[in-house]
Amino acid sequence: MATETTISRPAPFVEDIGKDLAKQAVAMTGVPVVSTGITGISQQPGETPAGFKARQDAARAFTTRQESLAGLAPQVAGQDALQKQAQTLATQGVGSFQPFLQQAQAATGPQAFQQFMSPYQQQVIDTSLAEFDRQAQAQEQRIRDQAVSSGAFGGGREGVLQAEYQAGSDRNRAALQAGLLQQGFGQAQQAAQQQFANQMGLASALPGLQRGDISTLGSLGALNQAQAQAGLDATREANRMAAFQPQEQLQQYGNLVTGIMGGMAGSGTQTQQIPDPGFLQTALGAAATGAGIYGALRK
Repeated sequence: MATETTISRPAPFVEDIGKDLAKQAVAMTGVPVVSTGITGISQQPGETPAGFKARQDAARAFTTRQESLAGLAPQVAGQDALQKQAQTLATQGVGSFQPFLQQAQAATGPQAFQQFMSPYQQQVIDTSLAEFDRQAQAQEQRIRDQAVSSGAFGGGREGVLQAEYQAGSDRNRAALQAGLLQQGFGQAQQAAQQQFANQMGLASALPGLQRGDISTLGSLGALNQAQAQAGLDATREANRMAAFQPQEQLQQYGNLVTGIMGGMAGSGTQTQQIPDPGFLQTALGAAATGAGIYGALRK
């Protein structure tokens, strides 16, 4: 039995491309991957000089690729003007209720009413007493006039009437003064109690206000955190692009080679077994050959 082997090969230029691709792929496996420039490289304990030099060379190449790819590096958009305005307004309102709580707290205690006393109270008292004294003097004058008209002026009866009137007038004057003072104190005490109630209301509202502050600051913090995270992601992506650019270029090159080779006949070796002819086939073949020769000779 005979063996027939057929070898099919791609075009020579395709073979050259494939060899070049394989050579670059093998060389790439020996290049360390770094994500920093030369300033971030230092020899580690146990690292060989050759390994350290390889990392230094890779770091220099990384810096070069960073500069070359600066125009393609991802960018992070800054905050919009409306976002900045909203953040400014929100921070201005945080804690604005604190001064009101301090003022309300200062209005508590046993002497709190004093700050609520009317600054015109003494003037009111003085004016009221002056009017009372004027009317009392007028009444005393009427008593004297009555005594003169009745012929009792200067007598004991007039003296008794004047004394009784003066005693009653003094009592009324003292009562008027005390009433005015009590009225002022009552009003001031009522204002202090109202202020205390206002303080209690603010104290009850404080947890809600604090929760609002926490929510506002938390939302702004999340916005700033997301902004910072986007910047970190962009930096990481830029570093990744610079670090793995050679591998990605080699991969694109390989895809291109694969596309070129896919349009051509595949290469390989094909082996086919051909059986040996039998005795009858050999005899028939010989007879046919002899007959052919005999026929040629008769012509």
